[in-house]
Amino acid sequence: MDIEFVRPFVDNAIKEDVGDGDHTSLATIPADTTGKAKLLVKDTGIIAGVELAEYIFHRVDKDLKIDIFIKDGTEVKPRDVVFEVEGSAVSILTAERLVLNCMQRMSGIATSTDHIVDLLKGTNTQVLDTRKTTPGMRYLEKWAVRIGGGVNHRFGLYDMILIKDNHVDYSGGIARAIENAHQYIATLDKKLAIEIEVRNLDELEEVLQSGGVDRILLDNFNFVDLKQAVNIIEGRYITEASGGINIDNVREFANCGVDYVSIGAITHSVKCLDLSLKAVK
Repeated sequence: MDIEFVRPFVDNAIKEDVGDGDHTSLATIPADTTGKAKLLVKDTGIIAGVELAEYIFHRVDKDLKIDIFIKDGTEVKPRDVVFEVEGSAVSILTAERLVLNCMQRMSGIATSTDHIVDLLKGTNTQVLDTRKTTPGMRYLEKWAVRIGGGVNHRFGLYDMILIKDNHVDYSGGIARAIENAHQYIATLDKKLAIEIEVRNLDELEEVLQSGGVDRILLDNFNFVDLKQAVNIIEGRYITEASGGINIDNVREFANCGVDYVSIGAITHSVKCLDLSLKAVK
């Protein structure tokens, strides 16, 4: 867990939810009331966000005690208890919704990713996430992908150069786009990998003639052309397939021999795992 990313997210989320006080809890529960609550699983999947939940509870109240029984990345089933938290009842309730919101979404992403990883077993293909994430939650969502066994692509616009179709069109062509990228890197004196998207075999040939890239993104290729593209590249560059990839066809994409498949749906269209925080009486 990278505190530099997590701390501002958690602090902003607490401020958004609590404002000037959790007035329901403060109004109904005596201030010195202590209690215990358990994180109860109501679904089947991969749990994620346990480490984050512990941080959130302690950010709300450093005196809360958390006993963790199931760690991130573990397969869970209904009625499993992931952890128990004990201490101020008001503090537990103040943190409850933020913990659940984060863990349910992260667990859903981890579960979806784990499913894809399982479908790819026996191939040399790995699943990548994308930048199709919830604003403000990208770090958590990409963290969940890793917990589910996937691989993070670039985190943002700043840690890699990914030349897509619009960049090519605006810069005046593939060769010019690659040349401009190298000039930019030289001027900036910064190490940035270069990936370029191609839409057909003709564009692939242009890239191969130009060279100077680290990865080639084969976008919306049919299976025949994708296999041909991988054969043409012959392992000279890392290959990634994207566009219309889902649980029903991901294995077929992998069988074309690409190194990676990128699937935006594992973060932007995920079904949250059903979890609840229940008071222990």
